[in-house]
Amino acid sequence: MRLQTKRNSAVLGLLLSLAIISVSAQIAPPPDYDQKLKSVTVSATRSGSALDEIPLNTTILTKEVLEVAPDQTIDQILKNVPGVVLNDTPYYQKDPTGQSINVRGLGNARTLVLIDGLPANDAFYGTVQWNLVPMSSIESVEFIRGGVSSLWGNYGMGGVINIKTKTPVNSQQEVSASIGSYGTGNIAASKDLMASDALQLRFSADYFSTDGYQQIATISPASPNSIKNGQGPASSHNSNMRLQGYFKTSQDTNGFFRAGYHTMSDLSSGYSFASNIMQETDLAAGTTTRLDNESKVDVNIFYENTGFNKQNGSTTTSASNGVPSNTPYVNANYKDPYSTVGASALFTKKLTGVIDQYVVGVDARNIAGSNFTNNLNNNGTLAAVNYAQGQQTFYGLMGQLKSNAESFPLETTLAARIDQWNSQTPTNYNTGANGANPVYQNIPNQSKTQLSPTLGFLYKLSNNWDLRSAAYQAFHAPGLNNTLRSYGSSTGFSFANPNLTPETMTGYEIGTDYRWKGGFVQLTGFNNYIQSAVASYSLNKNSATDQALAKQLCGASATWTGQSNYGICNSSSLSYYTNNQNLLSQGIEFQLHHDINSQWAADANYSFTSTQLTMSATSDPTGKQIGGVPQNLLGGGLTYYPVPQASLSATLRYVGSSWMNTANTLPVPAYAVVGLRANYDLTKNATVYASAVNLFNRQYITFGTGSSNTGYVLGMPQSINVGARVIF
Repeated sequence: MRLQTKRNSAVLGLLLSLAIISVSAQIAPPPDYDQKLKSVTVSATRSGSALDEIPLNTTILTKEVLEVAPDQTIDQILKNVPGVVLNDTPYYQKDPTGQSINVRGLGNARTLVLIDGLPANDAFYGTVQWNLVPMSSIESVEFIRGGVSSLWGNYGMGGVINIKTKTPVNSQQEVSASIGSYGTGNIAASKDLMASDALQLRFSADYFSTDGYQQIATISPASPNSIKNGQGPASSHNSNMRLQGYFKTSQDTNGFFRAGYHTMSDLSSGYSFASNIMQETDLAAGTTTRLDNESKVDVNIFYENTGFNKQNGSTTTSASNGVPSNTPYVNANYKDPYSTVGASALFTKKLTGVIDQYVVGVDARNIAGSNFTNNLNNNGTLAAVNYAQGQQTFYGLMGQLKSNAESFPLETTLAARIDQWNSQTPTNYNTGANGANPVYQNIPNQSKTQLSPTLGFLYKLSNNWDLRSAAYQAFHAPGLNNTLRSYGSSTGFSFANPNLTPETMTGYEIGTDYRWKGGFVQLTGFNNYIQSAVASYSLNKNSATDQALAKQLCGASATWTGQSNYGICNSSSLSYYTNNQNLLSQGIEFQLHHDINSQWAADANYSFTSTQLTMSATSDPTGKQIGGVPQNLLGGGLTYYPVPQASLSATLRYVGSSWMNTANTLPVPAYAVVGLRANYDLTKNATVYASAVNLFNRQYITFGTGSSNTGYVLGMPQSINVGARVIF
């Protein structure tokens, strides 16, 4: 503990030293942030729209914004953007099945994340493996909120986040490294090679490692008894290797290709003997061919293969099976091999007249995988087996029209997409110990055709001020984790539901943007309503319907009483995914940036999100705030630029009180944390920095972490990092 304190003090001293260097240097204008962003083309719109022509609330995180942020991972930077509901636990301290993205309170896996325009959502869980995009590889981030299924289909409810990575520059090399609290370190290297005028290559690799910090809370309302024997800090290790290529086959055709291999490992629930290991290979390629000055064709293909091996840890609460109480053990292990393959083609044509541009596209994607779970007793014997195999296919046909009226400054965007979803689950069974008494489910093939339209308007009040509005319909299909993955222990068992169908969302928003030479301000109000929302349902032992469902799932003839040793389930509580609820999310989003003068810049953001169930056939009540969604999120920042070579930024994040569960019985108190970062350019190509997350080491419980008091976890404690980047 003394060593850790001394190291933190030394790093805080370095932060102050960098600040003194900044203050003592010659005053000069800050970097050019181009806050009007008139020249920015947003590729996440699929039509290459200018930022000031998009009717949906859109934010661009430029390279400069990323470089002054105290947070060291892209998910923790995004959490400060209004509309994003992510807690203060970095991705590497979460289970891989919980590394989510939640926009506007709509929940996990309902927002599309892209890397250079190609899907990055995990094929099985719908989550985002943020380790695929370390900060060293990111050039900028595009974030469009609102229903975008008319452009992208599945995952398009909350919006789209497109992470744009760096491209080759003049055969240069780049090396970066950082080290910080809790044994956290990162090293990354890249080599750019201009092989010829027609071929550019970029090789890159990175490695991240951390000892982790204790995730199980020891402060109210959780009890110290929540920490089980065998639990400790949750360590994590990630690595990536990539090859990116950009080529030109003719005067009119450009293309790219990329190949990557990625690994991620961490400890499950902080148990040192229960590990998660994920290995992933991805390939992608595409071309853009300009047919003439006004039209082009884009073609892309991608493939991803993932192997995920997971162990769940637990601790005995009482002596049984000859095992003493308070003994840690592995209660389940499972394997999830899965893959996805897809392709798309897009034709874009510029016109003159009433219609300025039209886009026509077609795409297809197939996701296939399986889940094999061994549920174990506390003495290591097999309690139950779950196995399911299935696939989903998506076919989409989309079109988009843009019109800019000549008589008055109104821009109109009309987009529509038809998606065909198909689901097949040829194998699905649950068994007792050693494969005894298998219970098979005969699952019929399912399909659904979905129309997703969007109508948007943008009215130019002046060159700097616009009003915008949009109405849309979007959809989201259940993930393979919802339809295939069953798992559990003696204290709880969760069943997949292969009969789930896609959700449908209708929504609208209205907003305004004002931009001036030194900044911008955005204000948006939204209303989103999801019908047939997918959620986990806790069975009620007093319900005759749930009793019948329990017998069907568990293969038991006795009445379920909420006790263990019930058929193959062997659990005191049972849960099951359903479509039996509707979800309403409403709120406002505010964002401001202002370059006060040549030395100072200020940022502010605020979001209010009310998310409730309006209909539920489950145990969750209607009319109450959804668990894990704080209504109020507030942030601010101040950055000082004494010289072009230096910056010092401070941030404040306030999270209002919330609930861990939708029943609103497990409160999460409000909290505020402060961040600090200092950058200094030693030379044109060498930069050093120091950053502090939770500068004053505020101890707090963060939100969105579970559904019981044992699920409370601490937010990020004080974490101090120093790093450097060299280009040569």
